[in-house]
Amino acid sequence: DMEFGWISVFGAGIVILMAIPSVLYAVRYKEKKSPGTDRLMALIEQTGRYACIVLMWLPLLIREFGFSSLPEAFLYMIGNGCLLAAYGIVFACHLKRKTAKRALALTVLSACVFLLSGLLLHHWLLAASALLFAAGHLCMVKKRTDASAA
Repeated sequence: DMEFGWISVFGAGIVILMAIPSVLYAVRYKEKKSPGTDRLMALIEQTGRYACIVLMWLPLLIREFGFSSLPEAFLYMIGNGCLLAAYGIVFACHLKRKTAKRALALTVLSACVFLLSGLLLHHWLLAASALLFAAGHLCMVKKRTDASAA
């Protein structure tokens, strides 16, 4: 067994790396909320998002973070590294020119980071939160892109 312990510094680092572009985006585009926002989907999205943010570094409802094998640990590091690199590249492109495809890619990439981490750490609440976040966020992105296309 390979264990991180009670708090995952790696998970916290991943959350911070994902937050940096989001903060830059929020500062650059003080985006107004769409008047037709679906409150239920917004609640699902935000619940999933904040649960993922917390569960990436805090092992709630599990004893501690850890991997059952070295290949799992390797896949966690390499997989999340590749996903984060892709996330950064797509975000940089999205900052230059916002498109629906890039918004969708950012949603999928961020959800994949959370889901991969949950599955490899056997942190089922994190994995479930990742699916909740993905469902809510995909609906919200679709609603925003449909509204901007109209």
